[in-house]
Amino acid sequence: MFRTRAYLATLLAAAVLAGCSTGGSSSGGDKAPGTSADNGGRCEASGADFTIGKQATPALLEQARKASGSQLARILKPHDVITLEYRSERLNLNVDDKGVVTRVNCG
Repeated sequence: MFRTRAYLATLLAAAVLAGCSTGGSSSGGDKAPGTSADNGGRCEASGADFTIGKQATPALLEQARKASGSQLARILKPHDVITLEYRSERLNLNVDDKGVVTRVNCG
């Protein structure tokens, strides 16, 4: 009887811990291909400053992601609902109502 309970408790603990792990996938406009920089996948927003003033496109987003060394990237429109979580490996291209990049930041 004790072994059965111990086994079930161990199984439950493993299931709970597995639920807490991150799988690396995300929803929304994030992209997660491999990075070309040697910064461990951390975002360096200054590498994507060249995008400011340009029309945001998927191709520009990918160029900026690679230039910043980020693992993830997304375009944020003025009225997009976002969470306040900070992700050091994510690049944000903030655009105005016309889709022109106004700010570049990490998070």
